Amino acid sequence: MGDLKEFFGAAAADVEAKLSELVAEPGRLHDAIRWSLFGGGKRFRPALLLASGETFGAAREQLLQTAVAIEMLHTYSLIHDDLPSMDNDDLRRGRETCHRKFDEATAILAGDALQARAFQTIADDQRLDVSLRLKLLSGLSLAASRMVAGQQVDLEAEGRRLSIDQVKNIHANKTGALIEFSVVAGALIGDATVAEIEAIGEYGQNLGLLFQITDDLLDVTETTESLGKTAGKDARLEKATYPSVLGVEGTKDLADAVYSASLSALLKLKRPNELLAQIAKFIRHRQS
Repeated sequence: MGDLKEFFGAAAADVEAKLSELVAEPGRLHDAIRWSLFGGGKRFRPALLLASGETFGAAREQLLQTAVAIEMLHTYSLIHDDLPSMDNDDLRRGRETCHRKFDEATAILAGDALQARAFQTIADDQRLDVSLRLKLLSGLSLAASRMVAGQQVDLEAEGRRLSIDQVKNIHANKTGALIEFSVVAGALIGDATVAEIEAIGEYGQNLGLLFQITDDLLDVTETTESLGKTAGKDARLEKATYPSVLGVEGTKDLADAVYSASLSALLKLKRPNELLAQIAKFIRHRQS
């Protein structure tokens, strides 16, 4: 996994440099935006886009602006997810959430601004032709709307007993949609074929589910200190999670099955895909 660690480190450095360039305005609102953007996240989604795009032969400079847009949208979702009206969390990435550091109104506006900036970032990318930018904007719009719909169903499901299919549906949208878009966007920029986009999309769908499954496991097996966010929160809020339906051992079995499905999707690609396979393995066995 040494190569993967180096890849994630280099990807995060490139993404943070571009974010710093694009989000540099002074003022309280942008202080709140930068507090959330530069709070120590792993930059997993933009790194995933870079890995996918480079698998299909795209240059990093072609990929970077869309990767940054995805991180902006993801960060907006975290700011809003932590709000008192949503999950009401005080801790994110080991420090105060945006609304705790600033105030609730500023946090809402910081999220709103990041969401808008994400679309602008793709629309303004002169490295990509207009038709490709339109495809990316359409895909990001769909992923964002699915994410929001998943959040609504997740809130409505608190305190209810759901089937495993209902839980999967929530997280395929709330968590999986943006992860799926990340790999598909990289393939689009890399001029992949229709069949290749279908295969990488299948990989992304499984990876999104795997990410949430392991996240649910970590919430019940790790501490607040190791997670950098409040551990055990899902159980206290009676969230619809995989362990709540399947138990810990059943959730581990599901993680193994979804991990295998992600690798099977990669086999459909006639491209070197070791990096993408390593990412799936990393997610299956991640500790925090």
